[in-house]
Amino acid sequence: MLTIQPSEETVILEKTKKWVEKAVIGLNLCPFAKSVYVKNQVRFVVTGAETVKELHQVLAEECENLIETDPEVLDTCLLVVPHVFEDFYDFNDFLDIAELTLEELELVGELQIASFHPDYQFADTEADDISNYTNRSPYPILHLIRESSLDKATQQYPDASAIFDSNIEKVTQLGPDGWKKLLEG
Repeated sequence: MLTIQPSEETVILEKTKKWVEKAVIGLNLCPFAKSVYVKNQVRFVVTGAETVKELHQVLAEECENLIETDPEVLDTCLLVVPHVFEDFYDFNDFLDIAELTLEELELVGELQIASFHPDYQFADTEADDISNYTNRSPYPILHLIRESSLDKATQQYPDASAIFDSNIEKVTQLGPDGWKKLLEG
């Protein structure tokens, strides 16, 4: 496993937090994110994993850490993976392993994994389709989410299915240049 130098980790964390603040919270792409972020209940982990095997191990450790920590202290985790998945399709294939990890740890129904990538592409879209930007991040990210937190959030936001359509509308209004300016500004 690669040792992440403090200066590299700082840059990765700054870019990731800027994306969370400007895009995820700033555009309200996830209406549930702000409350846990401002309460410092989000764990940001930059892994030095360089292989799928190493990432599998780190993912398992972070899942266990999240589930063993009081939700009032730690509600969610963003596992940033800067050195394994430059290619989106390789990252997308890893999501099957990530789901198996939840099964191995008997955490299905307790945790969920959302995925983000610089080249994220939904099925049946072209790579440059603006809708893909809703899941684009500065680095590949596995977002570990407590099911109980999702349940609470959806009670406060009963039409959760409308979030996706709203997000596409927001990034469409921004366009690729606006998205780039948002993350640079």
